[in-house]
Amino acid sequence: MKGLLQRVRGARVDVEGKTVGAIDQGLLVLVAVEPGDTRAHADKLLHKLLNYRVFSDPQGKMNLSLKDIGGGLLLVSQFTLAADTQSGLRPSFSTAAPPALGAELFDYLLAQAQTLHGTVASGQFGADMQVHLVNDGPVTFMLQI
Repeated sequence: MKGLLQRVRGARVDVEGKTVGAIDQGLLVLVAVEPGDTRAHADKLLHKLLNYRVFSDPQGKMNLSLKDIGGGLLLVSQFTLAADTQSGLRPSFSTAAPPALGAELFDYLLAQAQTLHGTVASGQFGADMQVHLVNDGPVTFMLQI
């Protein structure tokens, strides 16, 4: 399971011209599910997302987590992160989980996040989404579980 996290000042996801999820300051996370991923992988990724120290303390050091600042979490499914790009000029998606597994684990991750954290929003699994964000820093990290 992969999560591309971006520290944002604000972000939203639109589907067919309507906003389906939005947050103010916090993390926008693009999530990819790979074959063999389990709920345990999702739990580990969520733990890291909520506790990863990417926000600045008063001294300007990255010492604060999403939980520390009470920021929003916007989860967006993005199977293209699981693509195999090692050869050729066209990505292969054989390394992405089948849609049913992807949807199951993304929904599980979202439900767990909503249980454990105050402000959680999401995109729409499998939809053509437009993601709008103001990356803060920019600060972007790839987490692979």
